[in-house]
Amino acid sequence: MKVITKKWLDIFRVGFFLALRQIKGGNIATTFLIVFIMMLTFLNLVVVSGILVGLIEGGSKANKEQYTGDLLISTPAGEQYIEHSHEIESTLERMPGISNFSVRYIAGGMIEANYKTRRDFSELTDSVPTQITGIDLAREEELSGLAEHVNEGNYLNPEESGYILIGKNLLHRYSEAFGDVFASIEGTYPGDKVKVTIGDRTKEFIVKGIIDTKVDQVSLRAFITKEDFLRLVDRPGINANEFAVRLDPATFVTADQLKGNLVASGFSKDAKIQTATEAIPEFLNQIRIAFALLGNVIGLVGIVVASITIFIVIYINAVTRRKYIGIMKGIGIKEKAIEISYIIQSIFYAVLGGSFGIFIVYALLVPLFYAYPLNFPFSDGILVAPVGSVMFKFFLLLVVTIVAGYIPARSIVKKNTLDSILGR
Repeated sequence: MKVITKKWLDIFRVGFFLALRQIKGGNIATTFLIVFIMMLTFLNLVVVSGILVGLIEGGSKANKEQYTGDLLISTPAGEQYIEHSHEIESTLERMPGISNFSVRYIAGGMIEANYKTRRDFSELTDSVPTQITGIDLAREEELSGLAEHVNEGNYLNPEESGYILIGKNLLHRYSEAFGDVFASIEGTYPGDKVKVTIGDRTKEFIVKGIIDTKVDQVSLRAFITKEDFLRLVDRPGINANEFAVRLDPATFVTADQLKGNLVASGFSKDAKIQTATEAIPEFLNQIRIAFALLGNVIGLVGIVVASITIFIVIYINAVTRRKYIGIMKGIGIKEKAIEISYIIQSIFYAVLGGSFGIFIVYALLVPLFYAYPLNFPFSDGILVAPVGSVMFKFFLLLVVTIVAGYIPARSIVKKNTLDSILGR
């Protein structure tokens, strides 16, 4: 066993020495070009799929920050509101690990814009169905930063009554870009009056501001104060429809743990309890899977291109040095040592190119995309580059490169020694 180990160590040392001499003696421009190609191949593997997944990840991130928080407690299917809302609110106030939470009161209603100017009652009303949402202004702002997304007009004032915030996708001038996907009302601006109808109750509101966000659950709603909501809606008690909960990172309490505690307390009988991940719409998860697959297919093409490049480079290198390979074999250098020298060259190109790629991804691209996300209609795209996935792609590139380097080296080295020396 020791003899075999020493034999292979000697072969590896010789192979390493030959590879080092060849790399040092090689053309710098050629070496730089090969490393550059390997770097681009690695970036293609990581960045393309990372951006595609990041389009959906950006939407999920915004959904968590602006709507669900870390945990969303919502009305069960078929119910009008969450029973025993007061008990849930009291429990959330006492539970450790919670930074803040917002209580929302929601009812389906209709917003009408042209009720004062419409003269012909056979004419269709300029109205849109939506969810009228009553909120505690301070709590909602602390949880979702709703005021930051008011791009026209101003945020609601807790000292005022009779004002409403309208999501941008309820207005035709914003939603027309999506075609007829969203019902909308025409020409409504801050300061205009609209009529809000919930059931058989109607009240006139003044538009205070327009909410501009890419989270549909926010941009397709209208918001009023909790007090205005309870005056408008005929609801027994003050049962709510949603609790969005934000965790305190310093406590290390997870959303799954908090959900488990609430379920153990029996609240799952009265409410639907979901973590932010579970609350992501299913179609977003399906798009995420499809985009990840598409990115991997594109990356696979890059891997094939890189392997062909390495194959050609090593093959040409071996062919031009065929005579020297024959001489090395003639003076007793093992074939395996020569093959290992070419494999080490392949590893050198892959490791150097991949390392430059990793540096660019984490030092430049990821921070850049977080600071300046891609502006898409449905999300702010970021670059998703989890360490585990990136390192897997790095080793995948390394393995493919080793194989691509070994095959041409082996095909040249195994030729007859005398024929190689004589160039036959």
